[in-house]
Amino acid sequence: MAAPVDSVAAGRPSAPRPGPVPWVAMYHSVGDCSDDPYRITVTPERLGRQLAWLCRRGLRGVSVAELLAARARGEGRGLVGLTFDDGYTDFLTGALPLLRRFRCGATLFVLPGRLGGDNAWDPLGPRKPLLTADGIRRAAEGGVEIGSHGLTHVDLTRADDAVLTAEVAESRARLAELTGAPVHGFCYPYGTVDARAVEAVRKAGYTYACAIDPGPLTGPHALPRAHVGQNDTALRLHLKLRLHRLRRRPVEGV
Repeated sequence: MAAPVDSVAAGRPSAPRPGPVPWVAMYHSVGDCSDDPYRITVTPERLGRQLAWLCRRGLRGVSVAELLAARARGEGRGLVGLTFDDGYTDFLTGALPLLRRFRCGATLFVLPGRLGGDNAWDPLGPRKPLLTADGIRRAAEGGVEIGSHGLTHVDLTRADDAVLTAEVAESRARLAELTGAPVHGFCYPYGTVDARAVEAVRKAGYTYACAIDPGPLTGPHALPRAHVGQNDTALRLHLKLRLHRLRRRPVEGV
């Protein structure tokens, strides 16, 4: 019996074998973490050590859009996603210089309905200022991907239809006008997501969306992420990455 002819021998390149869902790190604020009840802050020193750890392992942080595009080409090996939620002003002073030093990209998820405001949704504080329109443009000019975190940081699983549409679709339109560029990514506030929210995000035209642990909804519009905080040393990061590779099986579209 003749041996089967594989696709490469026949002149048809094999599709790259899918790997686990991509590893995406979730950051928030980069600054003073002495008062941090929600564990959303890392110091610049800690962030620098975490980015250095990636480099030592032969990994490079990139925006989620770049990560997904590279994976679609079969070239995503060695890339991890870096995301920063909420759009705090300290991104420009605490995170961006380090990203440049380590030649990393990132995605910054911002709230166009709270420009120049603060994190009023966190009742325990402390109050942290959010980027203005000019600050967001500065981040974009620095090579950072700008994505939407909704208009005002509300739980979309509890929003009525009008609020859901505004938070998802209107925020995308506002950011596109602000930056002069298309907005591809969305991030669910609080990481909470359900099928209705996923459908709203897809319908609004986003290419992808980030959650935290979306379970069976995992896919291009509900990507899982790993929280990275001040206590994440090299050992803890190693364990988180290893656990991700064990838990996150291939999913169609990512």
